[in-house]
Amino acid sequence: MKFNNLTVIIADDDDDDKSLITNALMENGIKHENIILTSDGAELLDVLKDFETRPCLVLLDLNMPRKDGFKALAEIKADNMIKHVPVIIFTTSNSGKDILTTYKLGSNTFFTKPSYYHELVELMGVIKTYWFEKAAVLN
Repeated sequence: MKFNNLTVIIADDDDDDKSLITNALMENGIKHENIILTSDGAELLDVLKDFETRPCLVLLDLNMPRKDGFKALAEIKADNMIKHVPVIIFTTSNSGKDILTTYKLGSNTFFTKPSYYHELVELMGVIKTYWFEKAAVLN
């Protein structure tokens, strides 16, 4: 199994948020075919386990149906086949409890979704620069 350094999985139940995040990633040079959309934690785990090439990172919302982001994160980090995939919490929450819980579960960072699209584009640029250009990843 290979690591695909350009693929991003967005796990979010809000179609508008997925569209905005996708557009912001594309404005930062991530190709549409390298963005995978999932609607909840259960679907995310299915995609991660069936994926032939490992994604570079996951953008994970916390509040989703079927399996929320907390449960999905715990399962990702408990699975030896996928626990190395970086998980960025990307949610509307700014709760200290949520931040602490996700770090204890193994998230790589926590971002509260910005209110304005230009801020989202800027944040996706920061994420792209760090994870695709600066951080050491498995190949």
